[in-house]
Amino acid sequence: MSMLPTFGFTQEQVACVCEVLQQGGNIERLGRFLWSLPACEHLHKNESVLKAKAVVAFHRGNFRELYKILEGHQFSPHNHPKLQQLWLKAHYIEAEKLRGRPLGAVGKYRVRRKFPLPRSIWDGEETSYCFKEKSRSVLREWYAHNPYPSPREKRELAEATGLTTTQVSNWFKNRRQRDRAAEAKERENNENSNSNSHNPLSTSMNGGKTVLGSSDDDKTPSGTPDHTSSSPALLLSGNPGLQALHGMSHPQGPSAIPVSAADPMHHHTLQDSILNPMSSNLVDLGS
Repeated sequence: MSMLPTFGFTQEQVACVCEVLQQGGNIERLGRFLWSLPACEHLHKNESVLKAKAVVAFHRGNFRELYKILEGHQFSPHNHPKLQQLWLKAHYIEAEKLRGRPLGAVGKYRVRRKFPLPRSIWDGEETSYCFKEKSRSVLREWYAHNPYPSPREKRELAEATGLTTTQVSNWFKNRRQRDRAAEAKERENNENSNSNSHNPLSTSMNGGKTVLGSSDDDKTPSGTPDHTSSSPALLLSGNPGLQALHGMSHPQGPSAIPVSAADPMHHHTLQDSILNPMSSNLVDLGS
């Protein structure tokens, strides 16, 4: 660990000062510190110094210098999230200035498509809704443990995932809303299912007609003209004479029999010939 020429700090100490000033948000002081560094190529290629230069360039609006730094050096994966945010935010700001209005979700998507992340700050892993899959995995795992992280835990999650605290908070808020909506829907379905199971006849009452059995009102009482034992069809089938007589004419009722009104004797003889067999049939049916 040797001292830099004409400078009172080692390279490691310079890197430490850069990190402390960045985390403290002292960007102007960080810029003055970088300006005071000696012209040492080895020092200016230090990753912490390069990252500090990128932060200062972003805050000063010197985006061309920012892009040059990010594209010209290979950064370690643990620095990728922070540098990716600088790259995207700078391009968003430039696009908003050109359009004269803030960018929506679609506008930001188009900017990302037009200016993809350079491989110097991107490991090639696909992103989902601007979140890397491994970042989403960390958030899902924490959500299963505790859906309501404290402000301190949100800051720790932001550090672990490379996201901002606001992004972490919004992710948990949206996830809780989706889960509550899903639970309400499931509860409604269960209530409807239980209601239907407790009222098995509701479907037949509201829709079709379900016949459970014959009622007393549906039965024909004995002694009526429609009762089976005295129906004309049964009497005809049990008496050949009646079948023949039925075929000779078209009676107006079950007992209407065409006879000649001019011959009373013939009428009585024919009546006896019909009634005697009929009586026998009725006796047989009753036995």
